[in-house]
Amino acid sequence: MTALPDQNPAQADRIVISVDAMGGDNGPSAVVAGIAKSADKNPEIGFILHGPEAELRPLVAKRTILNDRVEYRNTTDVVTMEDKPRDVMRNGKGTSMWSALESMCNGEAAGVVSCGNTGALMALSVIRLRKLPGVNRPAIAILFPSRNPHGFTLMLDAGADIRADERDLLQFALMGASYARNGLELDHPRVGLLNVGTEEHKGRTELKEAHGLIAGFADQANFEFVGFVEGSDIPGDVADVIVTDGFTGNIAIKTGEGTARLIASLLRDAFKYSMLSRLASVLAITSLGRLKKRIDPRRVNGGVFLGLNGTVIKSHGSADATGISAAVKLAFQLAKTGFSEKLAARVASTVELAQDALEPTDDTAEEQEEKGQA
Repeated sequence: MTALPDQNPAQADRIVISVDAMGGDNGPSAVVAGIAKSADKNPEIGFILHGPEAELRPLVAKRTILNDRVEYRNTTDVVTMEDKPRDVMRNGKGTSMWSALESMCNGEAAGVVSCGNTGALMALSVIRLRKLPGVNRPAIAILFPSRNPHGFTLMLDAGADIRADERDLLQFALMGASYARNGLELDHPRVGLLNVGTEEHKGRTELKEAHGLIAGFADQANFEFVGFVEGSDIPGDVADVIVTDGFTGNIAIKTGEGTARLIASLLRDAFKYSMLSRLASVLAITSLGRLKKRIDPRRVNGGVFLGLNGTVIKSHGSADATGISAAVKLAFQLAKTGFSEKLAARVASTVELAQDALEPTDDTAEEQEEKGQA
């Protein structure tokens, strides 16, 4: 990677990730601890850190692994979780979130990570990076632990927009399949459409129409469409990619995270029940450690904004150092594979075909005109 004119020469051979240090529930100390964990594991990562420099420098100085690997962009304002996206769009230029996106727009960074307000981050990302041509609604894609051979199910949308019509769901399927190929290294991913049942006659009208559209594009876009899937299939092994609207997707992932925490809590209580159960926990400590790692939401922290001209990772607002490190790792991996460029090429190659397939017939146009007159 060649150094940009205003890039630190020490980062010339590194993939630079732009990190919004503010806005998370645990403050900049957790963010700095997270990027330090990433730096310790991967010498190829460099960082641009956005926030009050006077506050960030002492935190970074305590982590020797970050020596010569961090640049600063001093900002004084912060986007809070209570801020409305429209207000941030009007008055957010002095915030760490805006600055983090700006550094990628300027070519200084290959990806952005933020723990901040999801709605504001999406709104600013659309303004600064713009949507890919042909994309109506960007989507947030998340990895959900599952019984698939690769260990995860990719689900989108996870909360970028509560609405999605049949065209949006088709685009989500195309973008999700591209992510699965480049992010999970699946040559021919299986795509499912989330519904209240697997029968084709079930569900809302837009789901039934999306079913036909996605099935029609499966061969051209090089994925297998497995049809409707149910909520119980998200942690299963039926599909590699599951498509839904942001309202349903967000509820599903929050339910899954809460269930994982409940299981962990119940296991701890069960092993404390008696001396025999305590002994059993000692004997099973290795297996329990594997289970904890598999269901730990922090280790798959990071939702990818798909459909934009750039890579933006939304970390949980409550993420600790482990979660932030996972989000940074994801941004690095996608940047290293050139995912953003590959996704743009995939979307561009299918937009024209999609428009032809979705062009209304004369009868449909007449019916729509009659409905409008009525």
